[in-house]
Amino acid sequence: MTRLVHLEKTEGVAIVTIDNPPMNVLSRQVTQELGEVFTAIAEDDEVIVAILTGAGNRAFMAGADIKEFPQSLGMEKDKLKKNNLKTHEVLNFIADIPKPTIAVLNGLALGGGCELALTCDIRIAEVNVKIGLPEIKLGLFPGGGGTQRLPRLIGASKAKELMFLGEPLSAEDALKIGLVNQVVESGKGMDNALSMAKRMAGYSLQALSRIKEAVNKGFDTSLDEGLEIEAELFAEVFGTEDVREGVQAFIEKRSPSFNHR
Repeated sequence: MTRLVHLEKTEGVAIVTIDNPPMNVLSRQVTQELGEVFTAIAEDDEVIVAILTGAGNRAFMAGADIKEFPQSLGMEKDKLKKNNLKTHEVLNFIADIPKPTIAVLNGLALGGGCELALTCDIRIAEVNVKIGLPEIKLGLFPGGGGTQRLPRLIGASKAKELMFLGEPLSAEDALKIGLVNQVVESGKGMDNALSMAKRMAGYSLQALSRIKEAVNKGFDTSLDEGLEIEAELFAEVFGTEDVREGVQAFIEKRSPSFNHR
């Protein structure tokens, strides 16, 4: 079977490319391979940052594989829910991987593609991108975390508007509401992502991972609970080799050399 998700590494950065022509849809095989690839990234000490993109220039991911939907029609509710939760396991794993993640949106990012992008920490959109959740037009609604991740990112009211109407946003409109972090020229998304990722990869993964954990865990708690999480992680990071190196380098007026321990 031809693999549809490819992994390459360069200077502490993993580049994950979905190659499921013509529109890189989120099939069961793609979902499974994304889980395998991101598991490998999580376990690879050489990888500090991961970039996720789609092959070609038409689509980051144009949504779920609708050709697989008829298999779900008439399926027992419990089995359908179980299958859906298996997809959530993969998407949740990507969202929680203890390394920074950057999505390069280089074309359509619709439905499952938008939901996959939402699992990443940062989204860079090329100017030609359309992004949204059009499931309502099929009599459906987002089932890959869109009803939960999108409101947490842009607010409940705006998220409901996008899902109720199903119309995609331009890259610039997505930037205005905070759905993407940057808009760049067509064909320049990967260059910008690599530049950002390599800067991050020069910092300590011990600190980067705890920033991510503090934000992710603290976001849905009270301020006091979030500060408790931050204090716990802050105390942990002071026990790492990288803190010693960072402080010593500052005192010696040189650039630190982190070993991510």
